[in-house]
Amino acid sequence: MRRSHGSGAFFSVHPANRGRIAPPAQTHYLRVTRNGCAQMEPYPLAAGLQKQTMTLAEIRDDFAFLDDWEDRYRYVIELGKALPEMEPALKTEANKVRGCASQVWLATRAENGRLHIIGDSDALIVRGLVAILLAIYQNQTPDHILSTDAREIFAELGLKEHLTPQRSNGFSSMVERIRADARLAAQV
Repeated sequence: MRRSHGSGAFFSVHPANRGRIAPPAQTHYLRVTRNGCAQMEPYPLAAGLQKQTMTLAEIRDDFAFLDDWEDRYRYVIELGKALPEMEPALKTEANKVRGCASQVWLATRAENGRLHIIGDSDALIVRGLVAILLAIYQNQTPDHILSTDAREIFAELGLKEHLTPQRSNGFSSMVERIRADARLAAQV
């Protein structure tokens, strides 16, 4: 399981290595996947420096290893830090998501029958929620997006009961925005 300590860096605690802490200077940790295979993965902090986005399967696996809400909260913030920044030219009123306490922008384009989404926010926790949405919906067909319930995944990850109602409403607004874009793309 991975844990975060006060500096925001993560360390790896594999069941066979309990109590051994990987120094924050290392850039990778050993991840044990659901099927028991081991693989080296970049630390979330290192991934943030490289601006890599996570897949939904990776996020689910990481959430399964994090025991308490504070660790999961810090992890969502790390996802937000790893989210590539949106070009300032895309931060327009047209791309702004209504119904969010923080400022959130989502820009969607359709290409080859799939939607490509770019998102950003002025709050790190919300950027992390955007990263989770991108893991769910990025490069999917409009039909897939419309048939996938991100709110169900949000609840499955344990986020629903731990975020404020304002953040949960903002998440729902982001989901509705992406679904509206998928409905438009499906009509084309």
